[in-house]
Amino acid sequence: MACTKFEYVKKFESFQSLLPNCYIVIRIDGHSFHRFTSIHNFKKPNDRRALDLANLAAMKVMEEFQDIRIAYGQSDEYSFVFDKNCKIYKRRESKLVSLITSLFTANYVFNWSKYFSAVELQYLPSFDSRAVIYPSLENLRDYMSWRCADCHINNLYNTIFWCLVQDESSPKTVSEAQDILKDTDSGMKNEMLFSKFGINYNNIEEIYKKGTVLYRKNELLTKSDSNISRVKSVIKMDHVDIINDKFWKENPEIFKSA
Repeated sequence: MACTKFEYVKKFESFQSLLPNCYIVIRIDGHSFHRFTSIHNFKKPNDRRALDLANLAAMKVMEEFQDIRIAYGQSDEYSFVFDKNCKIYKRRESKLVSLITSLFTANYVFNWSKYFSAVELQYLPSFDSRAVIYPSLENLRDYMSWRCADCHINNLYNTIFWCLVQDESSPKTVSEAQDILKDTDSGMKNEMLFSKFGINYNNIEEIYKKGTVLYRKNELLTKSDSNISRVKSVIKMDHVDIINDKFWKENPEIFKSA
């Protein structure tokens, strides 16, 4: 592009690069999703269609960005973790945040009809995002554990809350349900679920209790018509505990440089 007298305006631009040798986490959250889920009649306490849609959108993001080694999602949020040595876009924060958010949102809208075929979009969903850096694998694991624990706490609360509100024999108002639960711990919520509604929380699907983890896994592929084998990195999806060591010990290749 030819230089013009107007090109000086580029000097007003500012670029912040995220610290090197640190894991980059970009977490996106649904913007005003209480309203969005209400208008589009999401099932309570969980709508599997919405979770599957978000997981597909996140998978598409990981397919686009090879430097994302692992991602974790629950409810209307997703965290994408870049390898600590990645140099993509010179680690420019605004570039990474905007691209991840726009790509996730675009895929969420583009694939909406695959999961909500009978529900027409009334307005477009939007997501906000932030970038956070973690200097060590321990810090990163603590972050992932925090989000996983948050998933369990919120799901347990929402499960009993909506049971109280939707109880056919004696439905409670939102305020009444909140008052009933305000001083209860997890043990009390579990007991209430079982004694009042016959629900064993342990039997609820893992995706609701533990969220979704997407991660890169090396698989040995062998051609059927030959003995030639090669290792290929594939994206796996699980609904497992990522707080304890078991998951990380079974998948050491997630972070090649860890």
